[in-house]
Amino acid sequence: MDLSPFTPSSLSVSASLNETAFCIHNNHTHLHQALVLPNRSYQFYFNVHCPIPTSSVLAATGKQPRRNKLKWKRRVSASAIAYGNQNQNPQTNIHEKQKVFLWKGMIRDSVRNGLYEEALRLYYQMQRSGIEPDRLVFISLIHACRSLLALETGREIHQDIIARGLESDVFLGSALALMYAKCGSLENAREVFDRMPERNVVSWNAIIAGYSQNGLPHEALAFFHEMQVQGIKPNPITMVSVLPACADLLALEKGKQIHGYVIRSGFESDVVVGNGLAGMYIKCGNVNMAHKLFERMPQRNVVSWTAIIAGYSQNGCPHEALSVFYEMQVQGAKANPITIMSVLPVCANLLALELGKQIHGYVVRSGFESDIGVGTGIVDMYAKCGYVDIAQNFFQRMRRRNVVSWNVVIGGYSQNGQPHEALTFFKEMQVQGIKPNSVTIISVLPACADLLALEQGKQIHGYVIRGGLESNVVVGTALVDMYAKCGNVNFAHKLFERMPHGNVVTWNAFITGYSKNGHHHEALVYFNEMQVQGIKPNSITILSVLPACANLLAVEHGKQIHGYAIRSGFASDVVVSNGLVDMYAKCGHIGIAQRVFERMSKRDIVSWTSIIAGYSQNGHPHESLAFFHEMQIQGIKPDSIAMVSLMPVCADLLALEHGKQVHSYVIRSGFDSNVFVGSGLVDMYAKCGHIGIARQVFDKMSSRNVVSWNAMILGYAIHGHGEEALALFSQMQQTDTMADHITFIGVLTACSHARLVDEGRQYFECMMWDYGLAPDLDHYACLVDLLGRAGHLDEAHEIIKNMPLEPDAVVWGSLLGACKIHCNIELAEEAARHLFELEPAEAGYYVLLSNIYAEAGRWKDVAKLRTMMKEREVKKPPGCSFIEVNRKVHTFLVGDKTHPQTEKVYAMLETLYGQMKEAGYVPDTNLVLQDVEEEVKEIMLCSHSEKLAISFGIINTNPGTPIRITKNLRVCNDCHNVTKFISKIVGREIIVRDANRYHHFNGGLCSCGDYW
Repeated sequence: MDLSPFTPSSLSVSASLNETAFCIHNNHTHLHQALVLPNRSYQFYFNVHCPIPTSSVLAATGKQPRRNKLKWKRRVSASAIAYGNQNQNPQTNIHEKQKVFLWKGMIRDSVRNGLYEEALRLYYQMQRSGIEPDRLVFISLIHACRSLLALETGREIHQDIIARGLESDVFLGSALALMYAKCGSLENAREVFDRMPERNVVSWNAIIAGYSQNGLPHEALAFFHEMQVQGIKPNPITMVSVLPACADLLALEKGKQIHGYVIRSGFESDVVVGNGLAGMYIKCGNVNMAHKLFERMPQRNVVSWTAIIAGYSQNGCPHEALSVFYEMQVQGAKANPITIMSVLPVCANLLALELGKQIHGYVVRSGFESDIGVGTGIVDMYAKCGYVDIAQNFFQRMRRRNVVSWNVVIGGYSQNGQPHEALTFFKEMQVQGIKPNSVTIISVLPACADLLALEQGKQIHGYVIRGGLESNVVVGTALVDMYAKCGNVNFAHKLFERMPHGNVVTWNAFITGYSKNGHHHEALVYFNEMQVQGIKPNSITILSVLPACANLLAVEHGKQIHGYAIRSGFASDVVVSNGLVDMYAKCGHIGIAQRVFERMSKRDIVSWTSIIAGYSQNGHPHESLAFFHEMQIQGIKPDSIAMVSLMPVCADLLALEHGKQVHSYVIRSGFDSNVFVGSGLVDMYAKCGHIGIARQVFDKMSSRNVVSWNAMILGYAIHGHGEEALALFSQMQQTDTMADHITFIGVLTACSHARLVDEGRQYFECMMWDYGLAPDLDHYACLVDLLGRAGHLDEAHEIIKNMPLEPDAVVWGSLLGACKIHCNIELAEEAARHLFELEPAEAGYYVLLSNIYAEAGRWKDVAKLRTMMKEREVKKPPGCSFIEVNRKVHTFLVGDKTHPQTEKVYAMLETLYGQMKEAGYVPDTNLVLQDVEEEVKEIMLCSHSEKLAISFGIINTNPGTPIRITKNLRVCNDCHNVTKFISKIVGREIIVRDANRYHHFNGGLCSCGDYW
């Protein structure tokens, strides 16, 4: 066998162990060799290499370049076998010195080529051959143990070193300290370091690097300080070892001090030190300083470019990161896989799919596609850009996958609203033998929450317990969130209480769970407790607790939270401001909501939607429309949620033309496939009086949820189409959609307006026994209204007396309204007594009882009620009617003479009254509760607001077209009768929506059948 490559004729062991040092670059887990040549220059290697003098390695290998590892392993093994055979033959004439160098060279070069296990095998074979290892061999072996994380083998070699009396060697001690640190045994590393009789810069670098690598930055900085106290001058490797410690502690000032030392020592021109400084500034959040340093670097390598790109990306500057990436390419610097892994998240965060595809192409051309980290980054990029199918296809093509790859695809499905697929991949991951980690759990638990899959969530919880992950605060937080979103707040509470320590995210999940599950009071209690425990709320906490204030109408609590947001600097956050606008609006303080809105320095579509919805919910539809128009002027493009918020405004104003414009915009924007938008359109058309168009929209919906069915059922109900509403409910029962509380409000309302008493009783029982839904106050109010309208007043009264809930004003109001229809004064007085206690400022109840007294001729009681109202400062709201003509909403009050067309309106009414009287109309003057002449009473009846609006509509709309009116109060008997006559005289359909329902007048008849 040719042993010429190992011939020692050219061997020159002139380099001393002084030439070896170690460093850790920029907090990477890779170790770097710093080879210090006699002229004090040094060379850094990005990957782990054998820390032995170059002169010795080249001599031992005959100055041959590094070979393919497999070929090298075969050659080393063959050489060892050949040498072993020759060594057993006493006639073999090989010089003893040649034998020693042969073994040492094979061991050292095995390490240099990454064949660490082979090096250790050769060492044991060398010992059996009786060849004594020297210090250089031990350094190579220690490096092999460090690279393999072979702690026990390292300890055995340490014992061999002690047995040979070499423990006091400063370089062996340094190598041992670094090996122990790398293997996570800092106690052994410190013991070796403390026993060293003398220490040089290499020794100190080793211990500093060890502590820095093992997450003990304070200790690393303490050793750095002690090193200088001991008179040891730091070198560039020291800088690269200690800078990550400053970064971990965010110790910017300490980092600046080290930067100053670097400048004074002339190390700043070193590219690796420059990279280390840039990395420190980036992690401390000072990206601008990092960039300035980068710009001043005399030379840059791929690590320099990658560090600054990653820095911008991690500090929320994606555009700057892309700019540097482009500049890198212009400068001709070739990106490596780590660069790609740094720039792909930028594409994901910006949803820059096209750029991501370009980088994917670059990856393919550069041959990086097989890199598992790059492949995982590509999957993540596509998933975050919303192209989860492409992400999944690429994932399937990956030759190698690790737990991170699986986590990314599971998280991608979960975040893109595909929880079923997320759970499928979670199961497949385990089938493939990949053990889930904490990130896997955090990625898959939201899928369980989205599906309300409590049982699967419990199974994952069991895995967490078995895997010892329960103490992980992030995993614990995800479990709390999952249980809360699945409605199991009690278990979420127990889990929260068992957590050894929680952070602000944990508290947020817990508070949100209570708030979203209707436990608003508890949410506020724990918000206060959180602060008592010393946990500082953040903007997410504020957003979690504001809905609780809104639902409780706890505006004072809301104001306190608002104050906290201002003091903490969160009030400038547009999302927090949106939450404040929403909270104040829902608490009825729309003025404060508008002030918050106007003070916002920046507004988004949610801001505008909140204020539009706020005014709509507070009974100010005109202001809602005004803000919507202003939003468009400001160039804000409405989204689907904004359109859904605007639809009730059109419905409240009966602004059908505005509603049609909204519908057209919805179609052009592609929102019509959105189930909530479709449901909103159904509701809007129904409330605008177009029940037929509402049904057409409903029938065309590609998918429907319970909201869709409820909107259509309620639409039929308020239009008096009871049979159609019940038929639709039967159709709903044939689908997978489960009826809820609102569904049965619609069904019971339909029965009430259509006088379907028996059916109503049956559906009330069905709700409880077939659907397991406990009736609430609204259901009891519907039942009382159903029975009362039909004349079953005693039964309705018994329902109220025996109901398990305390009757509210709506329940007693339903009974009072029924008493008005059937002139039951005794029961009316009882209902009114409760109503005056519950809502003493509500004028409608006084007026209703007064009308009952007036119809019975009890004028003294009418006078008493008026006196009571005056004493309590209760004022009756004036009757008000709205009509939309040519996309403008016109408003009329009772007796109104302010409209520009007043003369024409009253003239038309006078004409109509003459025609009606000829047709047999007799004014119902009993409704005028004043002691005046009959003629005056007729004049007063003539000026009711809906009559003025109808007259205006006849004048300003084309003959034959429907007239649509909205009134804020219940239509009176006389107006109802008048509208029937007018519809027949003018030959037009008149649709009136009052406070209770819709009336369709046509040909002298009303759809309610005079039952309202």
